[in-house]
Amino acid sequence: MAKKRQDDAEVVCNVAEQLRPFLVPVNELTPDPANARTHGERNVAAIAASMKRFGQDQLLVVQKAGMVVRKGNGRLEAALRLGWTHVAAIVVDEGSVEATARALADNRASDLASWNDAVLGQLLRS
Repeated sequence: MAKKRQDDAEVVCNVAEQLRPFLVPVNELTPDPANARTHGERNVAAIAASMKRFGQDQLLVVQKAGMVVRKGNGRLEAALRLGWTHVAAIVVDEGSVEATARALADNRASDLASWNDAVLGQLLRS
């Protein structure tokens, strides 16, 4: 877990070095109150385990108005669980309709993906 100073405040996180210019205090972020994607205990635990081992390597997407997390609510919840004070996020200045459409498109795209079982089996065996 990286600890450093930023603007005289201690930063606790494990964020890829390239994403550090995008650090935002987690207490400034609002989870999406209309998030159609749910994150159960198993899901958040898996995200937290991944973030603990590999760090954060993708930006959250945050709507500037209200600092609402539109992409990455599960990662935010996991970061909070890990005690992180900051996450990397890109803040976009767009209206709620466009921000919601962005979030729905992102979640739906991941639903449409599938696993190649043969390749997955090889990867797991290696």
